[in-house]
Amino acid sequence: MLAIRRSDERGHANHGWLDSYHSFSFADYFDEEHVHYGALRVLNDDRIAGGQGFGAHGHRDMEIVTYVLSGALAHRDSMGNGSTIRPGDVQRMSAGTGVMHSEFNASQDEEAHLLQIWLLPSARGGAPGYEEKRFDDADKRGRLRVIASPDGRDGSVTVQTDASIHAALIDGDERADYALVAGRRAYVHVARGTLDVNGRRLGAGDAAMIEAEATVTLANGDTAEVLLFDVA
Repeated sequence: MLAIRRSDERGHANHGWLDSYHSFSFADYFDEEHVHYGALRVLNDDRIAGGQGFGAHGHRDMEIVTYVLSGALAHRDSMGNGSTIRPGDVQRMSAGTGVMHSEFNASQDEEAHLLQIWLLPSARGGAPGYEEKRFDDADKRGRLRVIASPDGRDGSVTVQTDASIHAALIDGDERADYALVAGRRAYVHVARGTLDVNGRRLGAGDAAMIEAEATVTLANGDTAEVLLFDVA
């Protein structure tokens, strides 16, 4: 079974400095049919104006993954971590018992475009943590590359939850197949470009929710960048 949710069906908030689309209920946007998908709780498609960002604020009991599509994001947190992440970098922050952090566009002039992902942890009250890994385009070209997983396999960042995240770049004749284990579901988000997901055409911002199918196939891409979430 495959259900499609189009880009313009998402929640939307434009604060001037921040233009954000919400795949799931977030802040002032609430949709009882789209609160979470398995452990996937938040998937925000954010564009942050130059020199702007989120000042110091707190989180707890959440696995937060940031995936940059363009520009750069400067991160600081109460654990003493500070870095600037760019396209290809994947950042994981486990909020656990509580952490403060800030995120700002590292450029004064250029927009930063990123996906902010929150995953519900398997258990509450864990120790806060931070991790950052890089995955070049070659790692994702024509294949689904695991970038986050519970066991940190294949060099992915480690998330404390029963979910994994895979990223792919699909163009032209490239094709990627993903085997779904019985009882698992997939949430496919198209970050940019267009492609076919199990034969259905999706564009930037569109998503496919897939269950009770053995395989997810990504094909016929036109400069597509895709994230696939494997959840229970």
